[in-house]
Amino acid sequence: MEILAQLIDIVLHLDKHLAALLAQYGTWLYVILFAIIFCETGLVVTPFLPGDSLLFVAGALAASSSGSGGGFDIGVLIAVLLTAAILGDNTNYWIGRWAGTRILRWGENSRFFNRQAYEKTHEFYERWGGLTMTLARFIPIVRTFAPFTAGVARMHYPRYFVFDFMGGVIWIMSLTLAGYYFGNLPWVKSNLTLIIFGIIGISVAPMIVAWLRQRFAVKQ
Repeated sequence: MEILAQLIDIVLHLDKHLAALLAQYGTWLYVILFAIIFCETGLVVTPFLPGDSLLFVAGALAASSSGSGGGFDIGVLIAVLLTAAILGDNTNYWIGRWAGTRILRWGENSRFFNRQAYEKTHEFYERWGGLTMTLARFIPIVRTFAPFTAGVARMHYPRYFVFDFMGGVIWIMSLTLAGYYFGNLPWVKSNLTLIIFGIIGISVAPMIVAWLRQRFAVKQ
Protein backbone atom coordinates (compact mmCIF):
# COMPACT_ATOMS: atom_id res chain seq x y z
CA MET A 1 0.00 0.00 0.00
CA GLU A 2 2.86 2.36 0.78
CA ILE A 3 4.38 1.82 -2.68
CA LEU A 4 1.00 2.47 -4.29
CA ALA A 5 0.58 5.67 -2.28
CA GLN A 6 4.04 6.85 -3.35
CA LEU A 7 3.25 6.10 -7.00
CA ILE A 8 -0.01 8.05 -6.80
CA ASP A 9 1.80 10.97 -5.16
CA ILE A 10 4.41 11.00 -7.93
CA VAL A 11 1.75 10.95 -10.66
CA LEU A 12 -0.33 13.71 -9.08
CA HIS A 13 2.65 15.93 -8.23
CA LEU A 14 4.87 15.31 -11.23
CA ASP A 15 5.73 19.00 -11.50
CA LYS A 16 7.33 19.08 -8.05
CA HIS A 17 9.10 15.75 -8.47
CA LEU A 18 10.52 16.58 -11.91
CA ALA A 19 11.61 20.05 -10.75
CA ALA A 20 13.39 18.46 -7.79
CA LEU A 21 15.10 15.94 -10.08
CA LEU A 22 16.19 18.73 -12.44
CA ALA A 23 17.62 20.72 -9.53
CA GLN A 24 19.45 17.66 -8.22
CA TYR A 25 20.65 15.99 -11.41
CA GLY A 26 20.54 18.74 -14.03
CA THR A 27 20.52 17.51 -17.61
CA TRP A 28 20.73 13.90 -16.37
CA LEU A 29 16.97 14.31 -16.14
CA TYR A 30 16.92 13.56 -19.87
CA VAL A 31 18.27 10.09 -19.07
CA ILE A 32 15.68 9.56 -16.33
CA LEU A 33 12.82 10.57 -18.63
CA PHE A 34 14.22 8.39 -21.41
CA ALA A 35 14.26 5.40 -19.06
CA ILE A 36 10.67 6.00 -17.88
CA ILE A 37 9.21 6.33 -21.39
CA PHE A 38 11.29 3.42 -22.71
CA CYS A 39 10.11 1.14 -19.90
CA GLU A 40 6.49 2.28 -20.16
CA THR A 41 6.37 1.52 -23.89
CA GLY A 42 8.94 -1.26 -24.15
CA LEU A 43 8.35 -3.57 -21.20
CA VAL A 44 5.07 -5.42 -20.83
CA VAL A 45 5.49 -5.52 -17.04
CA THR A 46 5.56 -1.71 -16.56
CA PRO A 47 2.32 -0.31 -18.04
CA PHE A 48 1.65 1.56 -14.76
CA LEU A 49 4.40 4.15 -15.34
CA PRO A 50 3.19 7.69 -16.13
CA GLY A 51 3.11 8.56 -19.81
CA ASP A 52 0.72 11.26 -21.03
CA SER A 53 0.90 13.39 -17.89
CA LEU A 54 4.69 13.00 -17.78
CA LEU A 55 5.03 14.41 -21.30
CA PHE A 56 2.83 17.41 -20.45
CA VAL A 57 4.66 18.23 -17.22
CA ALA A 58 8.10 17.71 -18.83
CA GLY A 59 7.13 20.21 -21.53
CA ALA A 60 6.02 22.72 -18.91
CA LEU A 61 9.29 22.22 -17.02
CA ALA A 62 11.28 22.86 -20.19
CA ALA A 63 9.42 26.14 -20.69
CA SER A 64 9.92 27.31 -17.09
CA SER A 65 13.62 26.44 -17.03
CA SER A 66 14.55 27.67 -20.51
CA GLY A 67 15.03 31.24 -19.38
CA SER A 68 16.76 30.40 -16.11
CA GLY A 69 19.85 28.77 -17.58
CA GLY A 70 18.68 25.33 -16.46
CA GLY A 71 19.76 23.80 -19.74
CA PHE A 72 16.50 21.88 -20.17
CA ASP A 73 15.77 22.42 -23.87
CA ILE A 74 12.42 21.59 -25.50
CA GLY A 75 14.05 20.44 -28.76
CA VAL A 76 16.41 18.05 -27.00
CA LEU A 77 13.56 16.89 -24.74
CA ILE A 78 11.34 15.99 -27.71
CA ALA A 79 14.21 14.17 -29.44
CA VAL A 80 15.02 12.17 -26.28
CA LEU A 81 11.40 11.25 -25.57
CA LEU A 82 10.67 10.32 -29.19
CA THR A 83 13.76 8.11 -29.33
CA ALA A 84 12.71 6.40 -26.10
CA ALA A 85 9.15 5.84 -27.37
CA ILE A 86 10.25 4.40 -30.72
CA LEU A 87 12.98 2.19 -29.24
CA GLY A 88 10.62 1.03 -26.49
CA ASP A 89 7.84 0.05 -28.89
CA ASN A 90 10.20 -1.71 -31.25
CA THR A 91 11.82 -3.63 -28.40
CA ASN A 92 8.33 -4.67 -27.32
CA TYR A 93 7.43 -5.70 -30.88
CA TRP A 94 10.48 -7.95 -31.27
CA ILE A 95 9.93 -9.52 -27.85
CA GLY A 96 6.40 -10.33 -29.01
CA ARG A 97 7.72 -11.62 -32.32
CA TRP A 98 10.15 -13.88 -30.48
CA ALA A 99 7.37 -15.12 -28.20
CA GLY A 100 5.02 -15.61 -31.14
CA THR A 101 7.53 -17.83 -32.93
CA ARG A 102 7.70 -20.10 -29.90
CA ILE A 103 3.93 -20.07 -29.46
CA LEU A 104 3.58 -21.37 -33.02
CA ARG A 105 6.31 -23.95 -32.52
CA TRP A 106 5.05 -25.35 -29.22
CA GLY A 107 1.40 -24.42 -29.36
CA GLU A 108 0.20 -27.15 -31.71
CA ASN A 109 0.94 -29.71 -29.02
CA SER A 110 -0.65 -27.70 -26.23
CA ARG A 111 -4.30 -27.64 -25.25
CA PHE A 112 -3.90 -23.98 -24.25
CA PHE A 113 -3.08 -22.82 -27.79
CA ASN A 114 -6.01 -21.63 -29.89
CA ARG A 115 -4.88 -21.60 -33.51
CA GLN A 116 -8.07 -19.94 -34.72
CA ALA A 117 -7.71 -17.07 -32.23
CA TYR A 118 -4.09 -16.63 -33.27
CA GLU A 119 -5.02 -16.46 -36.96
CA LYS A 120 -7.75 -13.91 -36.23
CA THR A 121 -5.28 -11.77 -34.30
CA HIS A 122 -2.83 -11.95 -37.18
CA GLU A 123 -5.56 -11.01 -39.67
CA PHE A 124 -6.70 -8.11 -37.49
CA TYR A 125 -3.20 -6.61 -37.24
CA GLU A 126 -2.57 -7.04 -40.97
CA ARG A 127 -5.79 -5.14 -41.68
CA TRP A 128 -6.09 -2.67 -38.81
CA GLY A 129 -2.65 -2.77 -37.22
CA GLY A 130 -1.57 0.59 -38.61
CA LEU A 131 -4.55 2.42 -37.13
CA THR A 132 -4.23 0.43 -33.91
CA MET A 133 -0.56 1.34 -33.42
CA THR A 134 -1.23 5.04 -34.09
CA LEU A 135 -4.22 5.37 -31.76
CA ALA A 136 -2.78 3.08 -29.07
CA ARG A 137 -0.14 5.71 -28.27
CA PHE A 138 -2.80 7.78 -26.51
CA ILE A 139 -4.29 4.97 -24.39
CA PRO A 140 -2.45 3.90 -21.22
CA ILE A 141 -1.79 0.16 -20.83
CA VAL A 142 -2.96 -0.41 -24.43
CA ARG A 143 0.14 1.37 -25.77
CA THR A 144 2.27 -1.03 -23.72
CA PHE A 145 0.58 -4.21 -24.91
CA ALA A 146 -0.22 -3.24 -28.53
CA PRO A 147 3.39 -3.51 -29.83
CA PHE A 148 3.84 -6.86 -28.07
CA THR A 149 0.60 -8.18 -29.56
CA ALA A 150 1.59 -6.87 -33.00
CA GLY A 151 4.82 -8.84 -32.68
CA VAL A 152 3.05 -12.01 -31.57
CA ALA A 153 0.64 -11.61 -34.51
CA ARG A 154 3.66 -11.13 -36.83
CA MET A 155 2.42 -7.85 -38.27
CA HIS A 156 4.47 -6.90 -41.34
CA TYR A 157 7.38 -4.99 -39.76
CA PRO A 158 7.92 -2.11 -42.27
CA ARG A 159 4.21 -1.28 -42.06
CA TYR A 160 4.31 -1.58 -38.27
CA PHE A 161 7.30 0.75 -38.02
CA VAL A 162 5.83 3.47 -40.24
CA PHE A 163 2.57 3.71 -38.29
CA ASP A 164 4.27 3.29 -34.93
CA PHE A 165 6.72 6.08 -35.75
CA MET A 166 3.90 8.34 -36.93
CA GLY A 167 1.94 7.66 -33.75
CA GLY A 168 5.03 8.32 -31.64
CA VAL A 169 5.67 11.69 -33.29
CA ILE A 170 2.06 12.80 -32.79
CA TRP A 171 1.97 11.55 -29.18
CA ILE A 172 5.27 13.05 -28.05
CA MET A 173 4.96 16.38 -29.83
CA SER A 174 1.29 17.07 -29.05
CA LEU A 175 1.53 16.51 -25.30
CA THR A 176 5.03 17.90 -24.78
CA LEU A 177 4.33 21.07 -26.75
CA ALA A 178 0.96 21.46 -25.01
CA GLY A 179 2.84 21.47 -21.71
CA TYR A 180 5.51 23.81 -23.10
CA TYR A 181 3.04 26.45 -24.29
CA PHE A 182 0.26 26.12 -21.73
CA GLY A 183 1.71 24.32 -18.70
CA ASN A 184 2.97 27.49 -17.02
CA LEU A 185 -0.15 29.59 -17.38
CA PRO A 186 -1.28 30.72 -13.89
CA TRP A 187 -4.62 28.93 -14.09
CA VAL A 188 -3.00 25.72 -15.34
CA LYS A 189 -0.30 25.78 -12.64
CA SER A 190 -2.82 26.31 -9.88
CA ASN A 191 -5.03 23.49 -11.14
CA LEU A 192 -2.34 21.10 -12.37
CA THR A 193 -3.58 18.16 -10.29
CA LEU A 194 -7.04 18.48 -11.86
CA ILE A 195 -5.47 18.74 -15.30
CA ILE A 196 -3.41 15.58 -14.69
CA PHE A 197 -6.62 13.83 -13.62
CA GLY A 198 -8.23 15.13 -16.81
CA ILE A 199 -5.39 13.86 -19.01
CA ILE A 200 -5.57 10.45 -17.35
CA GLY A 201 -9.37 10.42 -17.65
CA ILE A 202 -9.34 11.31 -21.35
CA SER A 203 -6.64 8.68 -21.94
CA VAL A 204 -8.54 5.82 -20.30
CA ALA A 205 -11.98 6.88 -21.59
CA PRO A 206 -11.77 4.69 -24.75
CA MET A 207 -11.09 1.60 -22.61
CA ILE A 208 -14.02 2.39 -20.32
CA VAL A 209 -16.36 2.98 -23.27
CA ALA A 210 -15.26 -0.28 -24.91
CA TRP A 211 -15.77 -2.19 -21.65
CA LEU A 212 -19.25 -0.71 -21.14
CA ARG A 213 -20.26 -1.50 -24.71
CA GLN A 214 -19.11 -5.08 -24.26
CA ARG A 215 -21.00 -5.42 -20.97
CA PHE A 216 -24.24 -4.07 -22.46
CA ALA A 217 -23.82 -6.26 -25.55
CA VAL A 218 -23.49 -9.36 -23.36
CA LYS A 219 -26.62 -8.47 -21.35
CA GLN A 220 -28.65 -7.93 -24.51
